[in-house]
Amino acid sequence: MSLETARRVLRIEMEAIADTMARLDASFERAVDILFGCKGRVVVTGMGKSGLIGRKIAATLSSTGTPSLFLHPAEALHGDLGMMLAGDAVLAISYGGETEEILSLLATIKRLWLPLVILTGNPRSSLAAASDVVLDTSVREEACSLNLAPTASTAAAMAMGDALAISLLERRGFSHEDFAALHPGGRLGKKLLRVRDLMHAGDAMPRVSPDAQIPDVIYEISRQGLGMTVVAGADGVLAGILTDGDLRRLMLKRRSETFELTAAECLTRDPVTIGSAEFASAALHLMEQRKITAVVVVDEQRRALGVVHLHDLWTLELF
Repeated sequence: MSLETARRVLRIEMEAIADTMARLDASFERAVDILFGCKGRVVVTGMGKSGLIGRKIAATLSSTGTPSLFLHPAEALHGDLGMMLAGDAVLAISYGGETEEILSLLATIKRLWLPLVILTGNPRSSLAAASDVVLDTSVREEACSLNLAPTASTAAAMAMGDALAISLLERRGFSHEDFAALHPGGRLGKKLLRVRDLMHAGDAMPRVSPDAQIPDVIYEISRQGLGMTVVAGADGVLAGILTDGDLRRLMLKRRSETFELTAAECLTRDPVTIGSAEFASAALHLMEQRKITAVVVVDEQRRALGVVHLHDLWTLELF
């Protein structure tokens, strides 16, 4: 029984979103134009379940490059009207289009000359008549078996809000870098970290010159604790790498002669490298694919900039 109910609910909500998509027209483009041209913030408002959807839409807008805030219409009537400023735009959500608290905001919206976009299931409502753009989010039925609880209608409104946010994101040319800047914490932020944010650079990068003696190589590998060292000349161009595994194998083969050798005579040439602008997740994939624990970070001239170690990526929980 529960599975049948779940399938019915999901089918009704899916159809509601499909119907909303089928009704998209030039009004949507005008709404995007208005919100994109807004010099201030997009003020999202709505009561009850519409207000909860509005909070989510405001958060999505803000996180994708469109400054936004949620204004509770009832609180606005008791002092929060000051949150609306000249230069803002208003995005209102009201399925019936007759929400008294939002209607009470119209005087301030018009006084400040704020453009008004409304998501509503009633394009002939009072709010629709006062709006600059009306986006029709009407549904044939709610998913609630009583056809009362906002379900399909809230799904349609949320989907429309997402469509607006992503259209604005693309209009702004919002990039991975922009997204990472707004999401420095949490799992999203970690996934968008760049190699340059994690690499051991400067004095923290294990490095020896090609003419360094093997005892000096061992000391550098031990001092930095990454299990390897970069071998590079005075110009910084990567000559190769030496790992603690390389040294163990060398000692087994050449025994006491090992300590008389130089880094240039023992190094691994053409090691795996990566650019500093690559994502941390790309470095992790590369290490797993090549079954290695460290990657040298280089620039376009193949100068060594740093080293990224597998342990640095494990701590990010990118798996």
